[in-house]
Amino acid sequence: MTIDETATGVVLHLASWDDPDGVALRAAQRADVTERYGADLEPGQRPTAADIAVFVIAYDASSQTPIGCGAFRNLPDEQPTVEVKRMYVRPDYRGRKIGRLILRDLEARAQQRGAVRVRLETGTKQPEAVRLYEGAGYKRIPNFGDYANDESSLCFERVLEAE
Repeated sequence: MTIDETATGVVLHLASWDDPDGVALRAAQRADVTERYGADLEPGQRPTAADIAVFVIAYDASSQTPIGCGAFRNLPDEQPTVEVKRMYVRPDYRGRKIGRLILRDLEARAQQRGAVRVRLETGTKQPEAVRLYEGAGYKRIPNFGDYANDESSLCFERVLEAE
């Protein structure tokens, strides 16, 4: 499935977790985290093909360059809630609302699957991510699950509006 957002210069593709473009984007995301925190931090279970319900890749519409990605997995103890994972936009494409586009697409897909709430975690050294989430209507919540005792984690939640 493809969502054509050529008005924004972006095309979103639903992809498998092991799509080569997605693998490369997630590697870039991990490198970014390592640079910011001095280590590839991941409290709890890393996402895998077995637990990711949806994975989306954003492409530059003109060059077909992969420029960003995002995913979600179901939170088994908190149905119907999903957790956004691996939100990433290449640095040279930031500031163009691509992250917001990916996030809104993930929310719509989650809602189509029955989710009523979206949760996520980001880090204290990722102020642009915090701005994205707050600007998209996410509210800060107490750290949940594997993030509960992680001082470098910031958790957010957004209740999805009924269709």
